[in-house]
Amino acid sequence: MNDVPFFDIQLPYELAINIFQYLDRKELGRCAQVSKTWKVIAEDEVLWYRLCQQEGHLPDSSISDYSCWKLIFQECRAKEHMLQTNWKNRKGAVSELEHIPDAVLCDVHSHDGVVIAGYTSGDVRVWDTRTWDYVAPFLESEDEEDEPGLQPNVSFVRINSSLAVAAYEDGFLNIWDLRIGRYPIHRFEHDARIQALALSQDDAAVATASAFDVVMLSPNEEGYWQIAAEFEVPKLVQHLEIVPETRRYPVAVAAAGDLMYLLKAEDSARTLLYAHGPPVTCLDVSANQVAFGVQGLGWVYEGSKILVYSLEAGRRLLKLGNVLRDFTCVNLNDSPPNLMVSGNRDGRVRIHDLRTGNIALSLSAHQLGVSAVQMDDWKIVSGGEEGLVSVWDYRMNQKLWEVYSGHPVKHISFSSRSLITANVPYQPVVRNADRDSFTPHRRHRGLIRAYEFAVDQLAFHSPLPACRSSCDTMATHYYDLALAFPYNHV
Repeated sequence: MNDVPFFDIQLPYELAINIFQYLDRKELGRCAQVSKTWKVIAEDEVLWYRLCQQEGHLPDSSISDYSCWKLIFQECRAKEHMLQTNWKNRKGAVSELEHIPDAVLCDVHSHDGVVIAGYTSGDVRVWDTRTWDYVAPFLESEDEEDEPGLQPNVSFVRINSSLAVAAYEDGFLNIWDLRIGRYPIHRFEHDARIQALALSQDDAAVATASAFDVVMLSPNEEGYWQIAAEFEVPKLVQHLEIVPETRRYPVAVAAAGDLMYLLKAEDSARTLLYAHGPPVTCLDVSANQVAFGVQGLGWVYEGSKILVYSLEAGRRLLKLGNVLRDFTCVNLNDSPPNLMVSGNRDGRVRIHDLRTGNIALSLSAHQLGVSAVQMDDWKIVSGGEEGLVSVWDYRMNQKLWEVYSGHPVKHISFSSRSLITANVPYQPVVRNADRDSFTPHRRHRGLIRAYEFAVDQLAFHSPLPACRSSCDTMATHYYDLALAFPYNHV
């Protein structure tokens, strides 16, 4: 087919394809009903392959991998709809990740379904929940002759696609390469306890804060880890994040009381972003912006706010909020474009519109403060200090379901097919050397749960934790949740 009738003119086929590429799936369907010629154009493989790439289906595929991209697109859309339905009805499998019997959970982190946990015994474990095989290997310490259980407590753990990092109470830091083995590839020591730890999401870069020093570590061209930059700050750092997509030289953002610094390893530059205001309460960064909550000065004077700064220009873009209680968590990097979600000590979850600076939605989600929160294009998952995990369809302002455990929710991470939650005790019970037989009770150890909503990995016989449905659920939607166990068994 060379020329295509296009209203009152004839167009080359390639030019018609270029015009049709600006149409979405619904518009292509309407065009396919105009004539046989337009149907051929509207079903061209190039157009449907482009739609698959735009909506994130099979991003690593090439156009030659499949013969009918329209069918592939339809299958991906059907699977996406099934996953959304499973999320709404809490249909799927849930497992409690195996716990170390004589230790208490200290910190949890996850990346793309891979979970890392640190314990009071000094042990560090990693699970790959994507394989549905939750036998977790231990990550060993530097000295193979050390007796297990005698290491200091784990303070922080972080993980990305290739690296795992753990900071210990005695100031030591271990870095593992998950592609190599169970023993660390680098070990670093601070003179004092590590107060904050950050790991790049996509690069090999680590940042630590101890006393008044911030150290950034990265491998050199030969692959050996070294100190990329070292900074001194006048106050203790409470929050530390590495800016994503910084390529060769890592860039970090550090909050120390009422000071906020942008730290660049390339030239060891320390830029002061925020100073001499209320103390910072929470922090998150994206590739271009940083968002952080600041304490209020009392309702009469000024409420608690979230400030959004441009990393490139180093100036404030937005001032959001103005509420009585302090913001406890903010998620900028994982939120949809032009939106941001935050949690507050008043128990409310708020969605902020970054285009207007207004609060688009406010949900009364928890009885105590919100400790973790994440959102995507249709749902919010939040965790509270009281131990409750809540899932909301924010488009309808409707709670879908909630699950309770006895400890604060310190970590939440989800994708379209899975959810990882971690309940970590406020004050982990430390094992006393004079009481070697001490074993904490199950309810005091903390808890990590992995939920799987994928259609091809449903496990209906998996025991689900008891949850309660919202009393104001609408019967017209499948949002009512029955208890996983009968009332006489709860």
